[in-house]
Parts: sequence; C-alpha cells; structure tokens
Amino acid sequence: MRRWNGWGDDSTSMALPESAGEFLNNAVGAGQLLPDATLAEVASKVPESRLAAHKLITTDATERVRHAKGQSLPDYLAMRSGDIDCFPDGVCYPENRQDVKDILTYAKAHNVELIPYGGGTSVAGHINPNASQRAILTLDMARMNQLMHLDEDSQIATFGAGTPGPMVEAQLLARGYTLGHFPQSFELSTIGGWIASRSSGQQSLRYGRIEQLFAGGNLETFAGSLDVATFPASSAGPDLRELLLGSEGRFGILTEVKVRVSKLAEKEQFSVIFFPSWQQASQFCKEAVQQRIALSMLRVSNAVETQTQLKLAGHEKAIAWLERYLSWRGCNAGKCMLTFGLTGSKEQISASKKQLSRLIKQFNGVNTGQLLGKKWQSNRFRSPYLRDALWQQGYVVDTFETATDWGNVDSLMAKVESNIRQGLAAESEQVHAFTHLSHVYSQGCSLYTTYVFRNASSYQATMECWQKLKHIASDTIVHNGGTISHQHGVGKDHAPYLHVEKGELGMKVIASLTEHFDADNQLNPGTLLE
Repeated sequence: MRRWNGWGDDSTSMALPESAGEFLNNAVGAGQLLPDATLAEVASKVPESRLAAHKLITTDATERVRHAKGQSLPDYLAMRSGDIDCFPDGVCYPENRQDVKDILTYAKAHNVELIPYGGGTSVAGHINPNASQRAILTLDMARMNQLMHLDEDSQIATFGAGTPGPMVEAQLLARGYTLGHFPQSFELSTIGGWIASRSSGQQSLRYGRIEQLFAGGNLETFAGSLDVATFPASSAGPDLRELLLGSEGRFGILTEVKVRVSKLAEKEQFSVIFFPSWQQASQFCKEAVQQRIALSMLRVSNAVETQTQLKLAGHEKAIAWLERYLSWRGCNAGKCMLTFGLTGSKEQISASKKQLSRLIKQFNGVNTGQLLGKKWQSNRFRSPYLRDALWQQGYVVDTFETATDWGNVDSLMAKVESNIRQGLAAESEQVHAFTHLSHVYSQGCSLYTTYVFRNASSYQATMECWQKLKHIASDTIVHNGGTISHQHGVGKDHAPYLHVEKGELGMKVIASLTEHFDADNQLNPGTLLE
C-alpha cells in the first residue's frame, strides 16, 4: 500500500545507522519529533463535495486526502500534521481519450477546475489545489497505463500518459526495448508527468532528457484535440511538441504519448572513482563530456556530500578500510566521489574504459571498481525514503536544483550553499547543505543541493524555516545565472521566480498560450503562472 503521508510503498523503508545520529547532532543539533496525524483524523476534516455527480468521479474522503498534496516539504509537513488547507472535491479515473474529453465537457458545463495527476511525485506544488470559489476535480491518469503500440521500424512506442516508470520499462522489456528514462521518482512518476514537467533521467547522457525522447502525442484541451505527429526532424515552423513539454497541465490533458525507444544494451555497469579535490572531479566531468566519451551517467558529489554519504552509509569497518586506502592514494579530507555508468556493447564499453583511464590518471583519480557502483545501482530509487528515516530522528530534509554553464558552476554552488547554511542564523539554527552534479552537458551541468535542518518547536515554525530557506535558494539561483529548475519543473512553488528567467515578453507568450487553450483559467490554475 502506498503511504498517504510520505514517499512510496509502506513496506519499504531506509534505516539509518547508529552513527548517523551522532553525525546529525554534530551537524545541526539534536533532532526533535513532532506528532503525526492519522489518515482517519485528516479524512474526517474533508468537506462535502461541491461537484455534480458523474459516473467517472468519486468523492470518497480518503481518495480526496490522497490526492490533496504532492511530495514537496510543505506537502510533507501538511500531511504529517494533518493541517491540509484545501482538498479536491473529487477524483476522476479516466480510462481512455474519450473519458478525458467527456470530463473536459463536464468541467466546462459546471465551471470546474481540473488538476491532472500522474504519480503524485511533484516537489514543486504542481498538483495541489488552491482554495477556489469553483469546485476542483483531480484527474488521476493511473488507469491509462498501457503500451498501446510499438513501431519497431522507427522505434517509437505509444503509451497511455498515466503509465508509471516500472510499467513503461516492463512492457518494453518484454519486446526487447527500453526507454532509458530513470528519474529518481521512477517507481511512482508517469510518462505523461515526465513530459509535462520536462523531466531528466539518471542516464540521460546515453538516452537523452525527456525532450529528446518525446516524439509526439495527444493533448485534449477545451479548445479541441491537439495531435502532434512524429517526425525524425522538421523545419515546418515552431515545434508543437514544445507546447506539451513543460506545459504542466495549463494547456490541456496529455492522454497518449509517443516516445523514442532503444534496443536493450548488451551490457551495463556502474563504477565509482574518488578524486582528491572538487576541482579535479568537476574538471574530469567536463572533459569526459566535452570529449564525447560514451558514458550513460556521471554524478559527482562535492566534499561535504561525499563525507555525508560515507557517514550515513553504515558498514563502519568497511568504510574505515576504504578511507585508509583512499588516504594512502592521496584522497583525504577534500575528496569527492564520482559515480559513472557505461551502457552499450562490450566493444563500446571497452573503448570508453580506455578513454576514461587516461582522464582518471590525468586528474589523479582512484578507481574503486564496480562494488560501490553496484551498491548505488541497487539503491538508486531509494533516496526519497531518506526523508521518513530522518523525520523519525527529528530532522527534515529537502532539495533544490538548477543548471548553469561550466564557467559559473563553482561560483553558483558556493553562493547557494553559503546562503543556505546561514539562512536560519536569526533562529540560531544550523543547516547542513551539500551538492552534487547529477546531469552533465558539454555546455554545463545541473547542481542538485540537499539540505538538512532540525524540526522547530511546531509544524508552523518548521514551515516558516522552510519558506525562508526556499526563498533564499531560489532568489540566489535566478539572480546568479541559474535556471529556476533543471528537472523538477515550475509548479506553484517556483512560479514567483520564473519571470526572472523568461523576461516580460516571454511571460506574456506563456500567458497568451494559456488563455488560448483555457480562456476561463480552469486547467491547473496557479501552476506555471501565478
């Protein structure tokens, strides 16, 4: 059963080693627990639905609770406390394109707001209803989850937009293919959600971000059906796929998506290298990508993240041996851990290893082989469970991400981390912050920052701490050469900062598209545009 007030399946958890408590206590102070509400308590607060009856709609209180929030830290605090400010009036489960058309007709006739819901994994407020005079209906796309067609000549697969990551890969695997899109939310997020938020997968170096994988599809709107045809390339005016990519439910409801798939690779492996310093590790990344070495993934942690991961890993004796070995090889206090993936034929992987070995030597790296890489691979989708583990110790953890050009990486990372660490100084609270590069391009890379602080004395005070840190991070990013989001989208949380990136004219273009498709502002209002 999926957790109603946390991440993932309630049968899965991530335990922290005993040493984690001491580490966190030294980093930010002793944690303090806050009381949790129960599902029954929250469901009892759900108001009477304002929706007119419809065969596809349920107004069950529990269903409305489960669709009221996503997975951002404010959402997490709201669910844990039971203090949820707004619930959808009902939940709809369309099963095909016609059902979506019928719901759009219903919404127009009854002046209902619609919120598309994929896997509910949004960390930017995409799927949260705002208080409104109108009734609010959430469209859960979970039943539109099938591989509808596979064109093996062109390697294009058509899926229902509500297909979650594991079902995408399982249905393709049966035919010998893969999409290769593996965001950290892979287990729960959907293919339609990936497109609507311009998602990036962990192995995008090989397969591409979702905009490279997305070939076409269908968007149902109040203005009619928009069918985007698939072409290998076209110079016939603006690319209409871009209307769907990053649209976040403001223009219409994605029902079917066509994606470019690949034959399964012959071989895949992940390995870990340690570098003596951040400068050597990041320079290695830049050189590897700009030399076009055939990698499927590169992820490098800065020194603080490396230290934190080793401290929280457990297996103290094994880690102690690793630390001694790395120290002997010249990787001491400032060492940085880099995980890389190789995917392809045996010949391709062999050639890539030869190219990498020269770079590793050039930047004084220590290749520890595949053991740690296999550990990463087996846990690659479990990191979100860390939030619950830390919560039980009295701490909250959150993340934010951006992307910038290579010349700005070090400066932006330093400003963001410094500002975040000092962000709660007025409250006499410490913040532990660290960063990794998780997606690397010839031009630049992403910066993915995690921060931990302890709960305040109440949920409200904890929320105020988050609001302060979120604004500091977002404001620092957009005014220092970073995008407000590299992979999480805009939602409602990032909408106040979008204008800095897009400019006045750009915002008017987005607003005019929204008005064209949704003149009465019924489609996910408040998302993307304030």
